[in-house]
Amino acid sequence: MENRKKTVKDYIRTIVDFPHDGIMFRDVTTLFADPRGFRICVDQLLHPYAGEEIDKVVGLEARGFIIGGAIAHQLSVGFVPIRKKGKLPGTTISQDYQLEYGEAVMEVHDDAIDAGEKVLVVDDLLATGGTAEAGIKLLERLGADIVGCAFIVDLPELGGRKKLENLGMDVHALCAFDGL
Repeated sequence: MENRKKTVKDYIRTIVDFPHDGIMFRDVTTLFADPRGFRICVDQLLHPYAGEEIDKVVGLEARGFIIGGAIAHQLSVGFVPIRKKGKLPGTTISQDYQLEYGEAVMEVHDDAIDAGEKVLVVDDLLATGGTAEAGIKLLERLGADIVGCAFIVDLPELGGRKKLENLGMDVHALCAFDGL
């Protein structure tokens, strides 16, 4: 009998020393490529929010667009991308955030969320929490009510979960990996 993959973590491959020496890159594209794994992922990301009113799903660039779009479709709600600076046409608001080596800027359309709308923030991986924190700040400036932040992978050693929880966010991750 074939040994079938059972959990989301089983579908994620690790690539050693990418993009730099010493980094263990958690590659979710293998999860997305497998129909069973992708379905399990979407279902499990939605599960904690069953019965919650959600008006929009917000995906963080770039893999958050893939999973966020699928979740928005499943919920029959709109999808809003938060992108890197210069990628969105029209009027945007922006938020600086810290990277491991430097700074970056995230943007969202200034009319993407109506004040009071309930949103679920989605991304593939939670590391230091900088990208998610920038997204949260943008959404709060638009008046969003953030019901939660859902991630496929958490890297607990990097402290992102604690950072988001200290901002008052409900954080849900499907699996965790040790190390960087």
